[in-house]
Amino acid sequence: MPSGHILTPDIISQLNNLSLKARFVVEGFIVGLHKSPYHGFSVEFSEHRAYGAGDEIRHVDWKLWGKTDRFFIKQFEEETNLKSYLLIDQSLSMTYKSNNVTKLEYAQILAASLGYLMLKQQDAVGLTLFDDRIRVNIPARSKRSHLNIILSKMQNIKPGPETTIAPILHKTAEAIKKRGLIVLISDLFDDPDEILSGLQHFRYKGHEVVVFHVLDPQELSLDFTQRTRFRDMESGEEIITDPWHIQSDYQKSMEQFCNYFKSMCRQKNIDYVQLSTDSPLDMALSEYLIKRKRMR
Repeated sequence: MPSGHILTPDIISQLNNLSLKARFVVEGFIVGLHKSPYHGFSVEFSEHRAYGAGDEIRHVDWKLWGKTDRFFIKQFEEETNLKSYLLIDQSLSMTYKSNNVTKLEYAQILAASLGYLMLKQQDAVGLTLFDDRIRVNIPARSKRSHLNIILSKMQNIKPGPETTIAPILHKTAEAIKKRGLIVLISDLFDDPDEILSGLQHFRYKGHEVVVFHVLDPQELSLDFTQRTRFRDMESGEEIITDPWHIQSDYQKSMEQFCNYFKSMCRQKNIDYVQLSTDSPLDMALSEYLIKRKRMR
């Protein structure tokens, strides 16, 4: 897989707008795929599938064979189109940062890049922005111009006061009728069992689900070196403490929190990916393509 060293959030966040960031991430990712010995999937030729026994020779794309030395069959629109839905947590806790990128900014870049890649794959993309309620809901469409609508909404996100994730998941699961791919991007700072119940609702409805659990490095390590005031970004509650007094217990609690989501998602056949805001974005794009390939 690509090394992703040019796809770090610090570099990408310096670009001017979300559209440019998404294009930079995806095109850099594709270049990395082409340089990689891994040939498990292709972005450039997403409207094709590998030739198999029983396929008609007349559907072979000979131009593509000339480029790749492999046989591919042209697929019809109904074979290629997948509906994907991006669900982004825009609550205040997502605005935390200990480096150059907030969790929300990371989520924006990730979602924009996924949307760009999905449309490049001929897939339909929808968007839901939420905090304690749904703030934006855009149905899935597959036109390239649809990306501009999605990016415009994401570019103008206004963080809400707090998160109630589970009711949003249940409501969205009931609203989406056709089987598709659900992508949740959140710090998951809410009741874990209620969130998992909402995710299971999507599985019950026949959807595939990927959870990108976005956290700041400091939220994982609590690596502060002096007496610190900690404030809950949603409730406003504050405490002052010496971090090294609680660091070990805190790290254990965070590890348990993340591992619980990981193990329960595995039990429910939900893909769980933990991401730090300093993680290169190619890892998340790879996860999406692997999931998409399984759905074919």
